[in-house]
Amino acid sequence: MNDTRNLIDEYKGKPNEQIFDALSKKRTPLEIAIENVEHDFNMGSIVRTANSFNVQKVHIIGKKKYNRRGAMCTDKYLKIEHHPTIEDFLETQIGRELVAIENNTSRAKPLNKKQFKPQTTLIFGSENNGITPELLKIAHDVRFIESFGSTRSVNVGVAAGIAMYEFARQIIL
Repeated sequence: MNDTRNLIDEYKGKPNEQIFDALSKKRTPLEIAIENVEHDFNMGSIVRTANSFNVQKVHIIGKKKYNRRGAMCTDKYLKIEHHPTIEDFLETQIGRELVAIENNTSRAKPLNKKQFKPQTTLIFGSENNGITPELLKIAHDVRFIESFGSTRSVNVGVAAGIAMYEFARQIIL
C-alpha cells in the first residue's frame, strides 16, 4: 500500500480512526483555543501544529467554519470542539490556566519568562485583529513573543508553533 499521507512511519497504512485512538493514549495536557472572528487561513496551520504537538483538544470559538486546507487533514487525528460563544468555551476550562498569546496589550509579558502549568490552554486570535477584548480580559495570563526585526510580531500560525514548543519544552521534554 502506498500511503501518501504526511504521517510518521508508525501510522502509515492505518485508518484514521486507529491513528486517532493511538494518539489519544498519549496526548499532552495542552489545549489550544482559536478565536475565529474572520475565517482566518492561519487556523488550519494552527490545527496542523496542534496535531504535531499531540494536544489534548483544539477549541474553535466563534465561527465554526475555517480553512481546513491548511490543516492538511490533521484535524482527523485530534479532537476539535466548536463553541459559538466565549461563555460556552469557558464552561470547558474549569481548572485550566488560560494563557493568551497577544502582543497588542499592556498586560503582555515575554513568553520566555513564562512558567507553564500542565493544565494550560493557549489562546490565539485572528491574524488581523488578535484576541477580542472580551476574551483577553478573561485570560489568566497574557504573553507576547519577542521580536528582533522591524515588525512588531510574527504570523499567528508561527506564534502558535513557538508557544506550543515552549510549553512542550517545559512540560513534556
